[in-house]
Amino acid sequence: MTAPSVRPVSEREARRVAEAAREQGWQKPSFAKELFLGRFRLDLIHPYPTPAPEDVRRGEEFLARLRAFCETGIDSARIEREARVPDETVAGLRELGAFGMKIDVRYGGLGLTQVYYNKALMLVGSVSPVVGALLSAHQSIGVPQPLKLFGTQEQKDAFLPRCARGEISAFLLTEPDVGSDPARLATAAVPDGDDYVLDGVKLWTTNGVVADLLVVMARVPKSEGHRGGITAFVVETASEGVTVEHRNAFMGLRGIENGVTRFHQVRVPAAHRIGPEGAGLKIALTTLNTGRLSIPAMCVGAGKWCLKIAREWSAAREQWGKSIARHEAVGAKISFIAATTFALEAIVDLSGQMADEDRNDIRIEAALAKLYGSEMGWRMTDELVQIRGGRGYETAASLAARGERAVPVEQMLRDMRINRIFEGSTEIMHLLIAREAVDAHLSVAGDLIDPEKSLGDKARAGARAGGFYARWLPKLVAGPGQLPTSYAEFHPAGHTDLSGHLRYVERASRRLARSTFYAMSRWQGRLETKQGFLGRVVDIGAELFAMSAACVRAEKLRTEGAHGREAYGLADAFCRQARIRADELFARLWTNTDTLDRSVVNAVTAGACTWLEEGILDPSDDGPWIADATPGPAKYDNVHRPIP
Repeated sequence: MTAPSVRPVSEREARRVAEAAREQGWQKPSFAKELFLGRFRLDLIHPYPTPAPEDVRRGEEFLARLRAFCETGIDSARIEREARVPDETVAGLRELGAFGMKIDVRYGGLGLTQVYYNKALMLVGSVSPVVGALLSAHQSIGVPQPLKLFGTQEQKDAFLPRCARGEISAFLLTEPDVGSDPARLATAAVPDGDDYVLDGVKLWTTNGVVADLLVVMARVPKSEGHRGGITAFVVETASEGVTVEHRNAFMGLRGIENGVTRFHQVRVPAAHRIGPEGAGLKIALTTLNTGRLSIPAMCVGAGKWCLKIAREWSAAREQWGKSIARHEAVGAKISFIAATTFALEAIVDLSGQMADEDRNDIRIEAALAKLYGSEMGWRMTDELVQIRGGRGYETAASLAARGERAVPVEQMLRDMRINRIFEGSTEIMHLLIAREAVDAHLSVAGDLIDPEKSLGDKARAGARAGGFYARWLPKLVAGPGQLPTSYAEFHPAGHTDLSGHLRYVERASRRLARSTFYAMSRWQGRLETKQGFLGRVVDIGAELFAMSAACVRAEKLRTEGAHGREAYGLADAFCRQARIRADELFARLWTNTDTLDRSVVNAVTAGACTWLEEGILDPSDDGPWIADATPGPAKYDNVHRPIP
């Protein structure tokens, strides 16, 4: 049997593959799902979930040890300068047990909750985003998480203790010509007796250069006794035929061990297959349900650091006789950073608590956290560059060389930029969340807009849809958000009033649901092509989720007596800023340049505007846009560097 060759994939087939990979059912409630349906289920997040005392004790003890190590064992300037995490830093993290934070104690791990795992990544990422990426790629998407969810007992016994001890793992899905469209996946795993034979090339393998263990997604050809499809495997990097051909370099995260990995006739035991054949994408997406929280956790750390630097710098820097913070143009930026950091921490903490309780389905919440955290984290860092002015653009090394504090703001900007691409770009996250947001509609009316369905199927779908919308639409007319006394517990004596913001969320949730229904009625099957509209729907939902999280966290802090008054003030500021953004997005649902933009794009791609490119020179070379990834023997020396 030979490996399947790369073939063109139609848009419909690509969507079919993606649809088959997503979780079809909703066995548990989801706050965000209800929000998109116009149902503001505050009871799902309030009272704020709290962790068990034993989890807090173990988590805090580890954070104390980790903080002490970060202060002396991680030299972020050296990592930036040498573009490598020193071996002694990795050794120190191993000794701490940091590579086993999410691994159960029975396998030698620390067994931390999601909440404390997030806090640990926030702490480490504030010192070095590179080290944060190293730990996150290993545990959030590497070998431990898919084995925890889908592995056999034998696989857990074999691999989890190794991961807990610090054998580094990586996740390999992307290929030179395959990104977020897995239907075109070319890496093959051909059955051969009790093994599979792996052939292909993987790109952007974070941790791949130093990894000992890999989770590899490969396509198994369909044959007698094999259902085939995209399948997940645990692969030993030391296996014959595995070659790391290149260590990639990026504008940020300069110490990240990211590479190109080639597999040539690599034999993988069938016992190392995770789950059944064809389940690889579902395993990947399910793993990411909580794995995505690692990025917003580190974005919270970045926001806290931005706030600290903005506060300290504004106290030292004066312009025209007063602190720069007293100038409204700069003060507004500091307010944005403070309020947004509070809201981001509320989102991550709330999502983590819900993941630990396992009462709710948080697939949309985690995706919203990743989307919102990466976008807002980037904006906060960019605003800090502006607050710092020329010093924000100057490197930390240059600042130190001329006698000033080495504040690596420009490095933080470079490091943060990848978060809008990592683990699902902003554009892909919009589509993924939008698909989940309209799931209820497609469940009852999907056959109506599917051109491949028969008239009988459409008739039955019409009957289902009629019943669903007859019950659902009247509930979108009025709700608690129109009653001045609703959510009164969020207006305690002596505190800012947050109840009005929650009433806004309830009204806006119903408005958003009505807008989505109108769009489905207007565009029907073409709605999936209206990516601008869907992106704005998701962004509105993200703002509403963030407002809700900020308010319930503020109330939690108030009841605990921990900075409640200040928390209420930050939540109020954030909600007022978020309402302005949401109102603008609502207006842009129907007043936008989407149609005009498409016509401009058609003209540009057809070559009608090449005259606009005249007068410049392109410094790029004339190499191929996409590197050759033809299966075969290694073309370059192996740069795999296992860390002893």
